[in-house]
Amino acid sequence: MHRKITLISMIMVIGLLLAACGGGGAATDTGSADSAGDTAGDAAAESSTPADTAADTAADTDLVELTHWYHQYGEEGTQQAAERYAVECGEAVGAKVTMVWVPGDYGAKLNAALLTAEAPDVFEGQPTLDMVRSGQIAAMDDIYGDALDDFTPQDIESVTIEGKKYAVKMLDDTGLLYYRKSMLEEAGIEPPTTLDELGAAIDALNDGRIKGIFMGNDGGIGVMASNILWSSGHAFLDGNEVGFYNERTVQAFAKAQEFMNAHKDGILVGAPTDWWDPSVFIDGLAAMQWGGLWAMPAIQEALGDDFGVIPWPALDADGMPSTFWGGWSQMVNLKGPNAAKALEYVKCLWIDNKDIQRDWNLSYGFHVPPRKSAAAEAEALQSGPAAEAVQILYNYGHPAPPLWTGAMGTIYGDAIDRILREGADPETEMAAAAEGVKAELERLNLQ
Repeated sequence: MHRKITLISMIMVIGLLLAACGGGGAATDTGSADSAGDTAGDAAAESSTPADTAADTAADTDLVELTHWYHQYGEEGTQQAAERYAVECGEAVGAKVTMVWVPGDYGAKLNAALLTAEAPDVFEGQPTLDMVRSGQIAAMDDIYGDALDDFTPQDIESVTIEGKKYAVKMLDDTGLLYYRKSMLEEAGIEPPTTLDELGAAIDALNDGRIKGIFMGNDGGIGVMASNILWSSGHAFLDGNEVGFYNERTVQAFAKAQEFMNAHKDGILVGAPTDWWDPSVFIDGLAAMQWGGLWAMPAIQEALGDDFGVIPWPALDADGMPSTFWGGWSQMVNLKGPNAAKALEYVKCLWIDNKDIQRDWNLSYGFHVPPRKSAAAEAEALQSGPAAEAVQILYNYGHPAPPLWTGAMGTIYGDAIDRILREGADPETEMAAAAEGVKAELERLNLQ
């Protein structure tokens, strides 16, 4: 799952990184209708898998036919699980469900398919204002029922647009700063709680052979683009207004710029794998690594109890620790012929059946079920670093704001890249980015 996150949240939120567990959203900016039809046809032809042989033999006159798209998850067993769920809930609601496992660029293929008559009835992604206003996705308020309060407020916030809920969260992910306990103890340092303490730890842990930290092969620009903002006490948007440009955030990215320069010798770049893969940390190439919750089982298997987890440190004494709140949501195509039946099917999957949530989140990868009760009942999340990670998510996680568009992410991400990579002036870059994002908000009639 992490191969596409998303960066789930980093992709959706800042548009800087285009791979890893939150990615592949459901934006609607696509190419021509002709090329869209070709792409959609290819995706369906290459990847369609009937949910079950028994479902194939069912009388078509008795069952509504639904198509359900998933991106290609990386964990072994996920495709078979999705097929089982499709059979189970398809039968429960009187539908014949064809589960489509989409390899490659899921976002592009989905965007293309949504322009055609071959669009899926149910699909993964992130609801957007453009999709809502174009009538592409169905409101789901009525299917939540009594389960509404069992979803975290952050998960509900991430799928709510103009007062209505347009998706159901099926998986939660987050980022963590992993550290080797033995290495920190040997260096005589505590896990850092502020950016200054993180810098001091990087320097103390860097011995030339082992670097202090690995934050990705971009040197940590993508990680810091969101976490520096959040750890300063601000966000991408403040309601319908720009939230990332003010005196405090300009100072925060000036500090981040200094941090990158002052500690560059201890920051690992050019690693064999990127931040979402724990190999660098496991192999001892760095004493600390920013990574995903999904990496924890592999780290635990390799290192036993010689690791700990913390959130991204606070900017300073006035800031807050931070991390992303990522994951995947499922939506229903309102323009499809069977939207009502598709809503029943999604309700069966993610509202009525907590066992499916637990199985999907914890039997193949390592994630947090969005239903609070399902997470609380999951034995694997009840102790040790896993339990700490859940509290980090709940206490410090930031979901992608639903009004934040891909265009906004590009504007913001390019500005932060120039600040942190090229040494550009933070005030100038962030002021210009704020104007660009404001123009996008005006395009959406939100200003």
